Amino acid sequence: MSVTIRIRDNGPYVVDGDDVQVVDADGNAFPIERRPFALCRCGHSASKPFCDGSHNREGFSAADRAS
Repeated sequence: MSVTIRIRDNGPYVVDGDDVQVVDADGNAFPIERRPFALCRCGHSASKPFCDGSHNREGFSAADRAS
């Protein structure tokens, strides 16, 4: 199965696909509780690298829209 990464305006990266892992700098895999999942890009999430919706509370605005 392929993996799709959808960039949400002023929000997270939404990752959809069964054959994908998220690993830290040491190569340790993060457990993924559900699919699709969202990766934080605002920097405010308490559950980094995953999104917890903090971008809404913080009023995150992306510098540029992905083209």
